[in-house]
Amino acid sequence: MDIMDLIIWIITGIVVGWIASKIWKKRKMGLLGYFIVGIVGSFIGGFLFDILGLSFGGTLGSFITAIIGALILLFLLSKIKK
Repeated sequence: MDIMDLIIWIITGIVVGWIASKIWKKRKMGLLGYFIVGIVGSFIGGFLFDILGLSFGGTLGSFITAIIGALILLFLLSKIKK
């Protein structure tokens, strides 16, 4: 992995976290919060979609999978906080 791949990975995580927080109507989390939600969400989405045998191809499909996983993470976090 070179530096450009790392930069793209970080930016993508932030964007995914930000989009999921806007869909979930979560209050502002800051760049680190968006990054964590985006990255953890992408793992959750990929894991669950793999278990269910679902797959979206290409970059857009990976992006959608990550957003869905981030939404699941935000849902779980909202249940834990209550």
